[in-house]
Amino acid sequence: MAGQSDPHLSIFSAAEVEFLAEDELVEIIPNMSMDSLNFICGDFGPFYPHIPTEVPIWLAMALKKRGKCAIRPPSWMSLENLTQVLELERDSPREFQPLPFHYVEISRLLFDHAREDIPDVHMVRTLVEDIRDVRFHKVESGFETIGSRTHAVKLKNLSAMEVNIVRPFFVRALQAFYKHDSPQMIPQPDTASRRTDTGDRGPRRDLRPR
Repeated sequence: MAGQSDPHLSIFSAAEVEFLAEDELVEIIPNMSMDSLNFICGDFGPFYPHIPTEVPIWLAMALKKRGKCAIRPPSWMSLENLTQVLELERDSPREFQPLPFHYVEISRLLFDHAREDIPDVHMVRTLVEDIRDVRFHKVESGFETIGSRTHAVKLKNLSAMEVNIVRPFFVRALQAFYKHDSPQMIPQPDTASRRTDTGDRGPRRDLRPR
């Protein structure tokens, strides 16, 4: 996995970000009875038919694949909520609306593995894509505001995918501006030491003929 300490290597692939999102919790409706499942990351269950319970997305997808449950979409994925979020995003060109950190990845996973469990899935998908496009456009527009006097950037409510795009660019840009604005921070040839070295060679002999 790409390292986060080096700004040149800090971009995660879409698959890596999606892998991290699979640890987010989602509610399922089991259609079977099963004892609790014990994992390193925690204990989940017990499971009873038609009794909602929360599990990580990766477990929900595994149970869904085996026909053991239905996945209940999170409340933020409702048609009404997404419509409101899209309107607010469009009306606020400099602000990002609060959404789950992995909203892009969660919605993509549910569209791929539980589309039949999502009411109005086609409209919901369209709204999520529109929200993502509007927010990415804000990110790109924000790049244009960076100048040589920019020493810090504060962005609130960015998602994982947006942070993944922004982080390396801003780090390199701010480093470049700082370097050009502070030439005294750039190492210069040590002329003083050269003069000192010359002076330490002792008195010069006068080679002129007498």
